[in-house]
Amino acid sequence: VQLQASGGGLVQAGGSARLSCTVSRSINLITILGWYRQAPGKQRDMVALINTGGGTTYADSAKGRFSIAKDNAKNTVTLQMSDLKPEDQAVYYCMARSYDFGEWKTYWGPGTQVTVSS
Repeated sequence: VQLQASGGGLVQAGGSARLSCTVSRSINLITILGWYRQAPGKQRDMVALINTGGGTTYADSAKGRFSIAKDNAKNTVTLQMSDLKPEDQAVYYCMARSYDFGEWKTYWGPGTQVTVSS
């Protein structure tokens, strides 16, 4: 499974950004899709997850501001971010987790930078 993220870039504080991730195979077969982020010197943290049934999970920092969605027909997962804050600045990674060849596997995209100017 290959993932390719797009979007991000430079955004002013209080502004919005939309990240999109294209998955190389049908996301109907992928159990969990999500977005993580990693700021310099910090660990990679979960931002939002969505499962095959459309159920979502958000980090506390993302609740009420971010929205994750998927398009099964396009094999994409998006992260709509609003009211961005300087602390949201990070490299954002698309993630897919599925049960392949008898084991759980996690796949990562290369990441896309989100810079929030104050």
